[in-house]
Amino acid sequence: MTSLSLLDLATVVTGGTTSQALAETTEMAKAAEEAGMNRLWVAEHHGMPGVASSAPPVLVAHLAAHTSTLRIGAGGVMLPNHAPLIVAEQFGTLEALHPGRIDLGIGRAPGTDLRTARALGRGDAGHFPEQLIELLGYFTGDSELLAMPGRGLIPEIWLLGSSTYSAQLAGMLGLPFSFAYHFSPEPLDSALKAYRSNFRPSSVLEGPRVMIGVSVLCAPSTEEAIWLAGPSRLAMALQRQGRPSTLPSPEEAAGYAYSDAQLAEIERSASSHVVGDPELVTAGLEALVARTGAEELMISTRVFSLEDRIRSVRLLAESWRASQP
Repeated sequence: MTSLSLLDLATVVTGGTTSQALAETTEMAKAAEEAGMNRLWVAEHHGMPGVASSAPPVLVAHLAAHTSTLRIGAGGVMLPNHAPLIVAEQFGTLEALHPGRIDLGIGRAPGTDLRTARALGRGDAGHFPEQLIELLGYFTGDSELLAMPGRGLIPEIWLLGSSTYSAQLAGMLGLPFSFAYHFSPEPLDSALKAYRSNFRPSSVLEGPRVMIGVSVLCAPSTEEAIWLAGPSRLAMALQRQGRPSTLPSPEEAAGYAYSDAQLAEIERSASSHVVGDPELVTAGLEALVARTGAEELMISTRVFSLEDRIRSVRLLAESWRASQP
């Protein structure tokens, strides 16, 4: 059975607050656990008014303390923004506090715009492979330097990607690979082919292991699901214009005057999104699994109302469980 997991960005809605967004992420973690999902990840983003997950280690610690069985992790930590030793110490600490429940997804993008990246003191992404190997060495003990906590306290480490670059690297290092289909659908097939063809067994993994990130919105009817998806589509359009915003309401999204160019860009960007009633959504995800052979799906659901977000997760989990052999 292909596992379901949840990606949460600590979404700040229009008229809401950061504190509200973080409290709602905590509720989403509890809902994911109750629904029988495998893990919940938060992602590192900076300088975005609608996203409050800029400090994944802090948020992971909080969420792990408020759940008991759900795996909690970062999907991901943008490694060039940080010293590998610090990341090892942070996630070694988390693994010591919550043994067997912590994930460390690693990415190489800045997770922000160029100005904010400069303010972060972002390192050269061209050295990403060396940074990743250095990080792995702190956990395994191959490094001459001691990460304390860190050595021997190994979270489940994933490499994230939206192109063939990270796919090839994940394969060569024998790491599990998570592809960001939810915002980069075009390279999916070529990236998975590159990952599997380059895979070398490692102490971490004997064979390839694939997770696909996919945007999903499930509601009792497809018509309602499309209505609830409006805010995410508007936020996407504004982001592409260089005007990032908090997540608008469905009413605001429905009343927005889109240009033809914006509508075309939204349709292209949202072509991979799975939106509808439980039957339609389940069928769409089953087709994705058949296409990719993924062992796990990481579901991203950005909806204005917390209640609608939780309902989407529950409807999907129930329908998915009923459909699996």
